Amino acid sequence: MTSRTTPRRTVLLATAALTTATAATTTGCGSDDGGGDGGTESSAPASAEPTGTPTSAPGTAGGTPLASTSEIPVGGGTVFADRKVVVTQPKEGEFKAFSAVCTHQGCLVNKVADGTIDCPCHGSKYSITDGAVKAGPAPRPLPAEEITVSGGTITLA
Repeated sequence: MTSRTTPRRTVLLATAALTTATAATTTGCGSDDGGGDGGTESSAPASAEPTGTPTSAPGTAGGTPLASTSEIPVGGGTVFADRKVVVTQPKEGEFKAFSAVCTHQGCLVNKVADGTIDCPCHGSKYSITDGAVKAGPAPRPLPAEEITVSGGTITLA
């Protein structure tokens, strides 16, 4: 029985082809297509006009109370990780809400500081005013969330 040796170049080319095929298969896991986090990111397109502006409509049936207005600092905000939402107060009495799911790879943002909503995973920063990307690698703004402000209570619609 004779043994045949495979040239080193053939082994290297085959390994490179296998590595490329594996990378192409797993790329979807970390892509910015909104599907990398198991569907927790909103599939609705982000609009230029924030929809998280407060309404004064009474009757918040079906809404989920988040916090009192006094708990949200002016010029800052609070992340509600369990609800995957962040509420900000860019100016006194003006409340905004955004998804807390980073548009880069689906990590949850973890703090609001110096006028931005910050993601700990890769350093993305978003504006507390409109959710716009202030520092990448995030490809899109944070989607706005609907809230109601009534009687000193902020309710997630």
